[in-house]
Amino acid sequence: MAANDSPRGTTAHTPDLSWSQVRETVLMLELSAAQIEAAMRESNGSVDVLTGSFTNMAETLRAITETLNAASVSDDSATRDRLLGAAGEVSGMVNQAVVAFQFYDKLAQRLAHVTHSLGDLATLVADQRRIYSPQEWVDLQGRIRAKYTTADECAMFEAVMAHYVDAMKSKPVDDIELF
Repeated sequence: MAANDSPRGTTAHTPDLSWSQVRETVLMLELSAAQIEAAMRESNGSVDVLTGSFTNMAETLRAITETLNAASVSDDSATRDRLLGAAGEVSGMVNQAVVAFQFYDKLAQRLAHVTHSLGDLATLVADQRRIYSPQEWVDLQGRIRAKYTTADECAMFEAVMAHYVDAMKSKPVDDIELF
């Protein structure tokens, strides 16, 4: 039976001769990816609303500040100064929110990378012709690594891969694992 011909959904509750832990693993990977995608989709709508609100607030603050700066000195200068101070404080808060949105964008990119990586992993694990090929795993790692865009992600990938290689190098040659 080819990977595409596999029955969909879990059969762990009623296993039969075609039951496979690999298929169950693929289902769990797909579930994880779907949960991440749903969370991102839901949060993106809220972030879009917040982004629009903060953009409008920044434009309104700019207009208020320009109006106050254009007001004549003979106007109530104490009130004008208080309003300029308040507008400056709110403008600072808007700038902090923009920075927070940048961090959210970075988070969303990372989660998108995880989702795609889980999908690629599920596809590899589900394919009986490819799962046992070390080159397929090397290729998968290369595709995952190529998607990373930030220095943090690249460093994390390299650290995880190097940790495994270092662990294997330090393992005694005569250390036989029984299973």
